[in-house]
Amino acid sequence: MEMREQTEDPEPNNIESTEPDHKKSTEKPQRITACLVNAAFFGALGSSYLYGYNLSVVNAPALYIKTFYNQTWMERYGEPIGADMVTMLWSITVSIFAIGGLLGALCVTLLTKLIGRKGTLLLNNGFAVIAALLLALGEKARSFEMLIIGRFVMGVDSGIALSALPMYLGEISPRHMRGSIGQFNSILICLGVFTGQVLGLPELLGQESRWNFLFAFLALPALLQLCVLPFLPESPRFLLMERRDEAGAEKAFRAFLGKKDVSKELEEVHAEGWAQNTLHMASVTELLLNPALRWQVITVIVTMACYQLCGLNAIWYYTNGILRDSGFAENVIPYIVLSTGGIETLAAVVSGLVIERIGRRPLLIFGFSAMAFFFGLLTVFLNFQDQYTWMPYLSFTCILAVIASFCSGPGGIPFVLTGELFEQSYRPAAFMIAGIVNWVANFAVGLLFPFMQESLQTYAFLVFLVVCVLGAVYLYFILPETKNKTFMDISQSFAKINKVPLVNKEIENELAIKAGSKEVEENGKVIIDGEIESSF
Repeated sequence: MEMREQTEDPEPNNIESTEPDHKKSTEKPQRITACLVNAAFFGALGSSYLYGYNLSVVNAPALYIKTFYNQTWMERYGEPIGADMVTMLWSITVSIFAIGGLLGALCVTLLTKLIGRKGTLLLNNGFAVIAALLLALGEKARSFEMLIIGRFVMGVDSGIALSALPMYLGEISPRHMRGSIGQFNSILICLGVFTGQVLGLPELLGQESRWNFLFAFLALPALLQLCVLPFLPESPRFLLMERRDEAGAEKAFRAFLGKKDVSKELEEVHAEGWAQNTLHMASVTELLLNPALRWQVITVIVTMACYQLCGLNAIWYYTNGILRDSGFAENVIPYIVLSTGGIETLAAVVSGLVIERIGRRPLLIFGFSAMAFFFGLLTVFLNFQDQYTWMPYLSFTCILAVIASFCSGPGGIPFVLTGELFEQSYRPAAFMIAGIVNWVANFAVGLLFPFMQESLQTYAFLVFLVVCVLGAVYLYFILPETKNKTFMDISQSFAKINKVPLVNKEIENELAIKAGSKEVEENGKVIIDGEIESSF
């Protein structure tokens, strides 16, 4: 390695890294380790997988659950339950999941601060097991209240999971694979949805005598996570910056990166803490009032709102009806609907494989733009559906295209972005804001879509087209690419639009020295050994 000398009293902005350019180009990227994959998979299995499973699991036994409500009502009051009361109880059963999710999101900042990212995921399994018991035993106990409470508790579990898991994945991943590891969240959500569809088939658990086993299954992924995750490391950033446990952080870095010398990673995290000049976790109020983070907050709110309001929930509503209009028999439709879950999972996997090559920004813009295009086509096809016998097949093709477009980017990247746009002290508050927006929008869609569909009919998809277009336009003009950047680099990318000064050269150079350069003083002269890049 070459060495360059500076005069005795150098100007800070003249300090240069002397590492030859060819070294960076020839340096082999860090390989993914088994520890990192296990942490991502089992972390997501007991978290986002359960969320996805709960999105689809209530569809198959819906008729049987309503029958159970009627039977319980008859046993208690000696008369059949009214149609309006059944509808109300079922609506509460479905929508209370989002209310629980909102409560879970509100708890995340406190939990991740007190017991860490991994500790929060482990504690969250308790909610999943409790919910599984309530939902599975409600029929035996002849209590529909147990089902409603169980759905609420499962919502709390999902609200915590969708914030704590992306936070954990973002902090344990080297920056060149942060997007791919972060997409485990989206992939396991899609896999959970697909599992719920498969287990809900009549040949499996979608029968009147077995529907309670559909909910008992919730405990299995939670118990698997409880068996594996305790033996995997906590987030090294949390250990070092919040717990001041350098030995624990060093051990975690070694496990996740698969190498012994992690001094550069430790120095970079130290440098980030020094740059933030804060030792406490920021509150939501502090985050909202910080002008240097204004557009990061707006970007998270916009992407999370579009994630829920882009119309995917409406797609599930229309799928069965379109298949019936296509002439498919009622007993065949559940098997055809499996293709939607399969396409969803496949698109999420492909997105995870290409995200580090293509980047977050292009995938998000493409995903929302493609959804808008296919929503437009779907609106046209639905309006001509009764005139041509082959038109419903085009409509179903558009549905598959919308689902694939969603999972190519908008289905998972908003969670990755929330972890990337904020440095350590602001990250828990940012995930709380993202969680609140996510669950409020989720509840709003469930509440308002039936009325919107009744008044607009097939033109309801034009509303979602507008949402997708606005989301794509906003991201095109505002969002910088975050691929392979440090958290500090990403913060600097927003400095201009936030109208705050960039970190001056003196601080940049000092951080470069702190994060990976070796400074040696010989005979009154400062010698800077070239900066060695950190994996994080």
